[in-house]
Amino acid sequence: MTCIIVDDEPLAREAIQLLVGKTKDLLLLNSFGSANAASAFLADHIVDLIFLDIQMPGITGIEFAKTISQKTLVIFTTAYSEFALDSYEVEAVDYLIKPVRFDRFQKAVEKAQGCFKLLEADHSNNNIETIAADYFFVKADRKTFKIFFKDILYIEGLKDYVVLHTEERKLITAMNVKTIHDQLPHQLFVRTSKSYIVNVRHISSFDNNTVYIGQSEIPIGDIYRRYFFDEFVTKKLIGRG
Repeated sequence: MTCIIVDDEPLAREAIQLLVGKTKDLLLLNSFGSANAASAFLADHIVDLIFLDIQMPGITGIEFAKTISQKTLVIFTTAYSEFALDSYEVEAVDYLIKPVRFDRFQKAVEKAQGCFKLLEADHSNNNIETIAADYFFVKADRKTFKIFFKDILYIEGLKDYVVLHTEERKLITAMNVKTIHDQLPHQLFVRTSKSYIVNVRHISSFDNNTVYIGQSEIPIGDIYRRYFFDEFVTKKLIGRG
């Protein structure tokens, strides 16, 4: 995968560059101190992945991410954890808190590589068909899969597609998060951010910002937090007597 780094802090750019150099299958094309400089480069070059700082003077990373190609993946970097959740409002692959640990960097890159492979495949004929009371059929990989709602762990938005995560497989189909959420049983599925829908029966635990399903961490966005806690937490809490 080709990548670039966009961060207004020279030391932060150098730190990410060192991590990229240690990572197999990543090719660093360039590094930039501003969104404007990166935008000019993107006009003439194909970039698969951007390591993008959130807080930058002028155009912020969030604002810049909204302007880039749907074919380019983004991993946000930030020194402030309170800004990390904003990254999922623009369907970022992941976010990294500075200073970035190598193991955490590797985890984010592996996720990006998985997303890249999914997006490279031809999904032009993929879609959801025949929605029933407790299942639907999904066309993917030249096959049609019967997926029971109960088996879906969570759904992730990825550019113009959604990825259905089950314990057995990941299936990608051409549909946005809102459209698929409208067709799912709302007593079972709740949207936690612009990019994620979770099956409440598979939630292992949660805190104010994150839902945990097995080893997966699903962010809770600001505009979805109140609904999640009001409808799926407060009403189901066991009283202390």
